[in-house]
Amino acid sequence: MSVDKNTVAKIARLARIRVDEKQQEELTGELNQILGWIEQLSELDTDGVEPMTSVVEMTQPLREDVVNDGHYVERVTKNAPESAHGFYAVPKVVE
Repeated sequence: MSVDKNTVAKIARLARIRVDEKQQEELTGELNQILGWIEQLSELDTDGVEPMTSVVEMTQPLREDVVNDGHYVERVTKNAPESAHGFYAVPKVVE
């Protein structure tokens, strides 16, 4: 895959970046070089290689997944206009 000057101009327009003629020529070469590197990477045999999330092996410290009320019932309902049994009390809207 290669990029030409028209493609660079279109990308610049879509990105709303002003690129003059000289810069378009330079960017065309740079983008083609980057695409060449990507094509080189696609030639690698990656069968049997597991995907990595990080270059350093890490485990995430997890807390126990326990359902609770947060022990803040009074603080949460303190500013409610009306509460009942630890919940917000709202007027009935469906008859």
